[in-house]
Amino acid sequence: MAVSADDLSAPLGQKSKRKRQFRLPFSGTQALATILALLLLGFLGVAIFTNNPMGGEPVARVAIKAPAATEDKVAAKPPVEVKHGTPETAKAPEAPGQKTITIIDGSSGARKDVVVSSEGSDSAVADAPPPVMTGIDQKLLEKSRHGMVPIAIGALKPVTAYAAGSEAERARAMKTPSISIVIGGLGVGAAKTTDAIMKLPPAVTLGFTPYGSDPGKLVERARAQRHEVLLQLPMEPFDYPDNDPGPQTLLSSATAEQNLDRMMWHMSRFQGYVGVANFMGARFIATDTAMQPIAREASKRGLALFDDGSTPRSVAAAAAEGQGMPFARSDVAIDAVPTSADIDKALARLEGLAKERGVAVGVASALPISIERISAWAKTLESRGVMLVPLTTAMLKSKSS
Repeated sequence: MAVSADDLSAPLGQKSKRKRQFRLPFSGTQALATILALLLLGFLGVAIFTNNPMGGEPVARVAIKAPAATEDKVAAKPPVEVKHGTPETAKAPEAPGQKTITIIDGSSGARKDVVVSSEGSDSAVADAPPPVMTGIDQKLLEKSRHGMVPIAIGALKPVTAYAAGSEAERARAMKTPSISIVIGGLGVGAAKTTDAIMKLPPAVTLGFTPYGSDPGKLVERARAQRHEVLLQLPMEPFDYPDNDPGPQTLLSSATAEQNLDRMMWHMSRFQGYVGVANFMGARFIATDTAMQPIAREASKRGLALFDDGSTPRSVAAAAAEGQGMPFARSDVAIDAVPTSADIDKALARLEGLAKERGVAVGVASALPISIERISAWAKTLESRGVMLVPLTTAMLKSKSS
């Protein structure tokens, strides 16, 4: 038995301990495989849980220093408030000096947004006066702070100077049942206004509101087609201001001076009209203290007065009679029900009234169906022994009867 040196030096009776050799619990190949597996799991984790829209593409980040803003550029513009509703009711931001209003047709109830000059104060409007139209008798104009307004010079009056029709036609109308038709609410909406001007017979009288981008041009065109023209004055309805005719509305609660100033503004928007009429205004036209100054001013300026007949409480007839001025009131709302059958019935009713009383007056709006039915009806009217005449002829005939 071989004895080592350690055995010889060990104490008697004891065996020496052998040195334990350290050995890994796995082989080198297993360790390498484990490391590779851990790296693969780490890569998959990054790919799954990291939101990188560049998909791992290299990205370069460069710092760009913006130039210093000037004081003018730093100042932020105030936000523009826009009221939102349905696409039909949402209004665009208004430019300085302008106001968007909703015009409501008194006959049809149709609404239309229109941009007009805004009011400068309760009795003034901060805009330039409109130019004088062509074909206007300069002697029948007077300068006001709002622009040129009509005036009478002795026996020369706008109601006679701008009346449509010839003396021969007026003489024949005195012996023939006659009908006058007024189409109101024009000037707002060039397309419908142009249709009324061009498609309706010249004997049809056209009523223009003072609003719209350029009512003077449309009035010139109407007069060139031999239509008689009325100025419709926006007047206070019973549900004002929920139902608002527009800027410078004549109000029953305003003083006579305030309403006359507003009337001057309306009268200066265009020229060449034979008289004034109400635009809406069921409350105003039924208020005697409000209507009397308006009728007096219109009479002084040689104008006629027309009542569209929309309210039975109107005092317009009494106010006009007190001034001895030409006056007419509508007997029939032709397109109160805007269907072909109902319009035809209303026109037949007008014929009956004309034959019974000698003269009748109807009012309508510029709806396409109204224009179509009135145009067709007018072509055969004289074959039934009835004349279609301008409003001033009907006024003249009513006064003489």
